[in-house]
Amino acid sequence: MNRKVRIAQYGCGKMSVYLTRYVLEKGAELVAAFDMNPAVIGKDVGEIMGSAAIGVKVSDAKDADTILGELKPDVCVIATRSTMIDVKDAFTVCAKNGVNAISTCEESLYPWNSSDQITKELDELAKANDCTLCGSGYPDMYWGSLITTLAGSIHQLKRIVGSSSYNVEDYGIALAEGHGAGLSIEEFKKQIGNYNGLSYEETRKLIVEGVIEPSYMWNQNGWLCSQLGLHIVSQTQECIPITHKEDLKSGTLGMTIKAGNATGMSAVVTTETEEGITLETRCLGYVYGPEDMDRNEWTLEGEPDTTLVVNRPATVELTCATLTNRIPMLIDAPSGYITTEKMPVNYYLVKPMHEYVRSQ
Repeated sequence: MNRKVRIAQYGCGKMSVYLTRYVLEKGAELVAAFDMNPAVIGKDVGEIMGSAAIGVKVSDAKDADTILGELKPDVCVIATRSTMIDVKDAFTVCAKNGVNAISTCEESLYPWNSSDQITKELDELAKANDCTLCGSGYPDMYWGSLITTLAGSIHQLKRIVGSSSYNVEDYGIALAEGHGAGLSIEEFKKQIGNYNGLSYEETRKLIVEGVIEPSYMWNQNGWLCSQLGLHIVSQTQECIPITHKEDLKSGTLGMTIKAGNATGMSAVVTTETEEGITLETRCLGYVYGPEDMDRNEWTLEGEPDTTLVVNRPATVELTCATLTNRIPMLIDAPSGYITTEKMPVNYYLVKPMHEYVRSQ
């Protein structure tokens, strides 16, 4: 591409502070920004980033359709909530206007096994308007490409065991509430854990109906199996509350979580495949105590056993950098809803991002 990539930012909360700076520092041009929060609408994006004004003010999200239709940016970066039902409208307004879109929404990384009807509708709309939609972020690399690349060094793979922890304080109130942070154990069991122990068919049915929210690893296991060429025969999910022995203050929730109440949850997904390879993955999202830290650990069991550990990953920044580096691949991908395991493995952008875009 012989010009700067033109980008719109949809959602101007915590993640956008990094996303907008990263895309600008990678040589892109920010042309629009949207949010629903009256507290940020009308602000210059530079103020949100903590920098000098850049001349782009946050518009009301209800005006996104008109503005995207007029400006026709190359890409819209969506950083709002964590489920497809929540980001459907943002994806739709982008696809309707022929604007490529990429989201930090965790489910959007591989929504075919949880929100297939929404994904099919978006896929058709994107194809009709010649644009591409996808999800990316920390899971794309640290739960995805890093693991499947490592599998390329294994002779016989029998089992993949993965675990990743993150502080829900870093991602906003929607994610913290979705993890049950602040609930009593009884409330957690009724609202989140009451569907533990269901069969694959029962769980899939309730996920499709919107009764159960898929944990991040539900979608991640689908991504991994697709990348590795595995065929799923069974997949189950169990959500377990995480507690702390002392009271914990949550700035995101605006409350003190009492000792013994849920600070978040551990979501465990077990997948069995036709090929005999089992995946057991868990994500632990909770309000951290002073001794807690982010940790990413994956073990590939077989010949030989191999373990990868990443301590204290800068999860927020890595999410935003992974997404930013994906943008040239998004622009060059076929039209439709194209999940990232169908794209090249992510790479570092040494040059301005437009120099990596093949299409004009």
